[in-house]
Amino acid sequence: MSCWAGSALSGLFRRSRARPDLPALVEIEGPDEASVRAAAGSYDRGHTAVSQLKPGDFDWDEIFGKHGARWLHTGGIFCALSATTPEVAAEAMQAARRHGAIVSYDLNYRASLWKSLGGKKQAQEVNRRVAPLVDVMLGNEEDFSAALGYEVPGMDEHHSTFGVEGFQQMIEKVVKDYPFQVVATTLRKAKTATQNDWGAVCYYDGKFFQAKNRENLEIFDRVGGGDSFASGLIYGFLTDRDAQWAVECGAAHGALAMTTPGDTSMATLEDVLQVMKGVGARIAR
Repeated sequence: MSCWAGSALSGLFRRSRARPDLPALVEIEGPDEASVRAAAGSYDRGHTAVSQLKPGDFDWDEIFGKHGARWLHTGGIFCALSATTPEVAAEAMQAARRHGAIVSYDLNYRASLWKSLGGKKQAQEVNRRVAPLVDVMLGNEEDFSAALGYEVPGMDEHHSTFGVEGFQQMIEKVVKDYPFQVVATTLRKAKTATQNDWGAVCYYDGKFFQAKNRENLEIFDRVGGGDSFASGLIYGFLTDRDAQWAVECGAAHGALAMTTPGDTSMATLEDVLQVMKGVGARIAR
């Protein structure tokens, strides 16, 4: 649940017995339209079933073997939910690889989730442990710095200045340490709460592919932009498109997701294809 620019949602917070630091309701406060004050978010994970998962709760061999699942996607937020979720993630990833499924992982470093589980040090230990099991790694410059411990050339301490060249230099180091087939990230410059520059870059097969940069993209609700990028990118590779098409699909889907409320995309495939083609906002009749 989220509120977009111009309003704020507050709720009655109940604390989870398993994770008292996590609220049972989410609060996202959005600054007014012209503000340069950053939005703030709390994560709706208290009392959730997923935070209670343990190894052995799923028959992964049935999922990937009998039912033929072809792609597993997980990430740093799931691994930060409890002491057992990293083990569940590793168990699933190992099973996926046994059955030839692709494994993708979004680093998604969130300091507020890791603070009661050992902080940044523990986040790096967990992510370094699962990284060798990953085929497609997603994450922005802050994620790779905080969650895996890499230095990103050209990035300041506030992550406010960063160029694609710095990301490329970092990835060239990362792929020497881990067997990633694909590394991708969104490129966002948040000018105000409702106006961002938006793009994406993808590393594949020794080359970099960059999506169209959308300057001054009008944001209705930024929550879910990264996840929608990931799903668009994954769709591209699952349908045997090339890396340039996949990163363009991800960037277009992420842009569309931020024009609608909530973190779940309301865009159709046709909507995404139209944006990829550069079709404007003229009404379709």
